[in-house]
Amino acid sequence: MNVIITGASKGIGKAVAEIFAANGYNLFLCSRGEVALYKTMEELLTKYPHIVVKAKPFDLSIKDQAKEFGEWCLGYGQPHILINNAGLFEPGSVYNEPEAVLENQMAVNLYSAYHLTRMLLPPMMEKKKGHIFNLCSIASLNAYENGGAYSISKFALYGFSKNLREEMKPYGIKVTHVIPGAAYTDSWSGSNIDPKRIMEAEDVAKMIFAASQLSPQACVEELVIRPELGDL
Repeated sequence: MNVIITGASKGIGKAVAEIFAANGYNLFLCSRGEVALYKTMEELLTKYPHIVVKAKPFDLSIKDQAKEFGEWCLGYGQPHILINNAGLFEPGSVYNEPEAVLENQMAVNLYSAYHLTRMLLPPMMEKKKGHIFNLCSIASLNAYENGGAYSISKFALYGFSKNLREEMKPYGIKVTHVIPGAAYTDSWSGSNIDPKRIMEAEDVAKMIFAASQLSPQACVEELVIRPELGDL
């Protein structure tokens, strides 16, 4: 089975790639960082030589590149699972964040998933089979200080995911809104946060994989995953 993962070179995306690779799935990966992406591909191929791992850098915030990545994936056959993980956090507040932050956050966190999903849906709808995971955020549910445009974009992604869930019901395609709280990834390096205070990227990956393993008649609509002590 073919699994497509965006933002796959580090953090949650890389952890998701690892768990699907370990279970025998073929992977098609992208991220903006070419060096880190190919390093991830080589690591996975070394550990799991029995699967197919393909990777190619794209900036999915650019519509044409999102569509090009979709076409590239379709060239390798039927997509079965799509994990829209590409995202970016830019701190700030609505009243004082720099000009164009909202446009950039929307392009990275929403439009990337929107345009890629639209490219991959036709063959999934034809086969009446597939599963789409959209990596939202706790910021999709509750506004918070210094969230600004990021929170707005994640609210929008959550709305996209909920709408897609309703649209895909007649086609047998599952849609899951993944809503994680703080998980320790590269974005936390250099901070004073104790890694034991927040989740591991692997925690989110394990839940995504588990949700992908249910019977065709069961769909996990939302996965809300928080640190044991709650949000920061």
